[in-house]
Amino acid sequence: MVKTHERNGSRAAKLLYRPFGLAGSVVGGALAGLVFKQIWKRATPGENADAPGALESEHGLREILVAAALQGALFALVKALVDRGMANVFAKFIGEWPGD
Repeated sequence: MVKTHERNGSRAAKLLYRPFGLAGSVVGGALAGLVFKQIWKRATPGENADAPGALESEHGLREILVAAALQGALFALVKALVDRGMANVFAKFIGEWPGD
């Protein structure tokens, strides 16, 4: 476990981490999208396995809101996991925590 004083990253570490954080966000977003599509496909069997969009009139508001809430929760979860994992790897190799 990293000690508290080692968790306070320098300005250089924060700047150096930015490209890693950006790449992690892109990968995390793509991964979250794939996970959401698979969950939605399994949760709603049938010919229309795609999640409903807000402007699709054939879906009710309840279904649209459930899909949006699930998608938002998954994106937040995956983003937190990817961000934390990237920060841990960065700290392991660089020796400084990129946040705080």
